[in-house]
Amino acid sequence: MDDLDDMDHRIVTALRACGTDPRVAAAARALSWAGEHGALWLTAGLAGAALDGPRRGAWLRGTALTAGAHLVSMGAKRVVRRPRPAHVVPLVRTAGRHSFPSSHATSAAAAAVAFGALGIHAVWPAAAAVCVSRLVVGVHYPSDVAAGAALGALTARLGAGWMHGGTRD
Repeated sequence: MDDLDDMDHRIVTALRACGTDPRVAAAARALSWAGEHGALWLTAGLAGAALDGPRRGAWLRGTALTAGAHLVSMGAKRVVRRPRPAHVVPLVRTAGRHSFPSSHATSAAAAAVAFGALGIHAVWPAAAAVCVSRLVVGVHYPSDVAAGAALGALTARLGAGWMHGGTRD
């Protein structure tokens, strides 16, 4: 096992141990559930579009960027095919058996960048909490989460011009 793999295993083991506290486990499960398939972020984006008429287009494009980032991460999983951590007992079921990159982290970071650009800064701590929840429930390695977050942030950042291009309509 190389150093990164060793560190990945040790960190997920330590954070998964935090899930032995029933309150921590419940919170991590709820965050993981809310982030499934980007649902939390897509709902937030559609709510923003419904409530913020003058920036409706930007909200919808930010939501599309978030969904697109999530789809890219799902495609990357099929290529990389890294198995989920097998050395810890997970607290949740997963939609698939591949771990890299974390699609929860991808959509969370994409939403944080896209919606943060619209002035919704509270999304950053929520996105970080969803990312950490994936470690606490024992279904991802830290490198999965880091790669997913980087992919999501990059996707949203690359789409920022498109997202804001329609804010004057």
